[in-house]
Amino acid sequence: MNILMKRSILFFFTFFFAVISFSQVRLPKLVSDGMVLQRDTKVKIWGWASKNEKINIRFNGKTYKTKADVNGQWAVLLAPMNAGGPYTMNIAASNKITINDILIGDVWLCSGQSNMEYQLGYDNATYGKEMEEVNNPEIRQFKVPIHPVLAGPEEEMTRGAWEWANPKNIAPFTAVGYFFAKHLYEKYHVPIGLINSSVGGTPIEAWISEGGLKHFTDIIGTVEKNKDTAYINSMQRAGAGFPRQQQASTNDKGLNGPIPWYDLAYVPKGWRTITVPAFWEDQGVKDLNGTVWYRKEIDVPASMVGKPSRVYLGRIIDADVLYINGKQVGRTPSMYSERRYNIPADLLKAGKNLFVVKITNYSGKGGFVTDKPYYLFSGSDTVSLVGYWLYKVGEVFVPHPGPGGGGFMSAQNSPTALYNGMIAPVINYTIKGFLWYQGESNVTRAKEYARLQTAEITDWRKKWNLGDLPFLFVQLPNYGDYNYLPSESSWALLRDAQFKALSLPNTGMAVTIDIGEWNDIHPWNKDEPGRRLALLAEKMVYGENIVSSGPLFQSEKIEGNKIIISFTSVGSGLISNDGQELSEFAIAGADKKFVWGKAKIEGDKVIVSSDDVPNPLYVRYAWADSPVNPNLYNKEGLPASPFRTDDF
Repeated sequence: MNILMKRSILFFFTFFFAVISFSQVRLPKLVSDGMVLQRDTKVKIWGWASKNEKINIRFNGKTYKTKADVNGQWAVLLAPMNAGGPYTMNIAASNKITINDILIGDVWLCSGQSNMEYQLGYDNATYGKEMEEVNNPEIRQFKVPIHPVLAGPEEEMTRGAWEWANPKNIAPFTAVGYFFAKHLYEKYHVPIGLINSSVGGTPIEAWISEGGLKHFTDIIGTVEKNKDTAYINSMQRAGAGFPRQQQASTNDKGLNGPIPWYDLAYVPKGWRTITVPAFWEDQGVKDLNGTVWYRKEIDVPASMVGKPSRVYLGRIIDADVLYINGKQVGRTPSMYSERRYNIPADLLKAGKNLFVVKITNYSGKGGFVTDKPYYLFSGSDTVSLVGYWLYKVGEVFVPHPGPGGGGFMSAQNSPTALYNGMIAPVINYTIKGFLWYQGESNVTRAKEYARLQTAEITDWRKKWNLGDLPFLFVQLPNYGDYNYLPSESSWALLRDAQFKALSLPNTGMAVTIDIGEWNDIHPWNKDEPGRRLALLAEKMVYGENIVSSGPLFQSEKIEGNKIIISFTSVGSGLISNDGQELSEFAIAGADKKFVWGKAKIEGDKVIVSSDDVPNPLYVRYAWADSPVNPNLYNKEGLPASPFRTDDF
């Protein structure tokens, strides 16, 4: 056989298999084994094939036929079905695909930033028992991979699979979404599918489509710039595209010297004293992003030696590595997780033991979060790790500003980027509604946020084209320093902006002003926000005649030196949840100089007054980053939302 003939045969088979491969039906990642399909409505199943290819689908006793269009796209609508399963779907065209273990139930899109992304596995102490015992094949999650896209909407994801709630798979589940699903499942025993599309530290505009942002002139300008590949490349060449802190540390003196700083042979020189727990920026180390090493000799009693022990290092911003007596004991790459490390039985010794912690901080304040557990324990014996340590800086991350000194927005924070890569590929999937927990990254732009959240809700509903789908969201919890005088607050302004979204139909807000943590933007209690979202769903979606929210400001009426506040969601009545006088009510006259007022409950109203304000005009409640004691509730045990009357 001559070379020409061999090449001809090779070309023929290459072309033949290319045609066969091209003509095969292909499905999106969401349409796969273990998926949960929405009950009681028509459900879209879609995919790709060769031009004009015929596709037959057999599912749940019915057959559906369709044909790919000239672009190779096809879709069918399955008839409404009752909850149930598991079922099998068979798809036949030039190739055959079988999808197994399909459930029919309710599907919710869970989205937002880190408090929605926050995984059950981040907190083994709080949720360890839950994760060990969970065994529910009817609660499932599809985790959408993080994939910001600047150029425009994408039709498919790079990867992803449905997983059900069991000890092997549960750790990556969104904690808020899981508890939402758990509460609903325990009541209705209907399968729940969670599509988890969330990314920590991201602003709301990253989650909205270009069309949804059309009324935001400045933002649309950024979107247009980001479509210009030449512009993006030039910014990245200038060093502005990827912050220095996102790169691997290569110049850490603690690792690159002749003896690593964690080694028992290392002799510390030039180290300074610092308090643990605390942030280093609060202790004379100004605006440092980089690595800081901590070391301390810990006295361990003989009773703790020779048996397994654990060390609690609270929470650290952002990443850490712990060494004990020169051996690495544990490491955590993100700020979200608790630090609870197991220590081998043969590592500790009676007397002095060297503890070294390397902390890497990328932005904001770095170090140990206060009011968290910091101790070594074994059985009933404990040793505190709180106190004075030594520290030394290993590496400083130098900022790389863009041209003209302006920073370049990272891809995942850019307008439309997360919509394009993480929402657009989902919009064909039929869902029951949305769960949203976000706002921290927009906290300095509250006025704009009110418009953006309305735009987001409207945009997503339009994209799904299923009417006013339920949109349930979490109002930001208390966070930050306590202030014992009435003051302005960026967090209160953002909560107020979120409150305004309730003007849209079929929206619900879970108030969490009582379950945050003053020192932790990621409160560990994710069960209660999930439960409160579930209450909203029970009333709005499942038709329960229940009280699903705490009191919400409705109107005010001025009578002489008093202001009378009316609420919705009063339920069985207003109460002070601690039995004390109502607190956190501030009152002001025309000058808007707020002072604490006396507040009392009369029926379903609250009467506010102050001897210092004879002609009151305005009232605020729980108006602070972290209100000290917001104690207005309804008898159903749900807290009132913070509010102000000086913006209405």
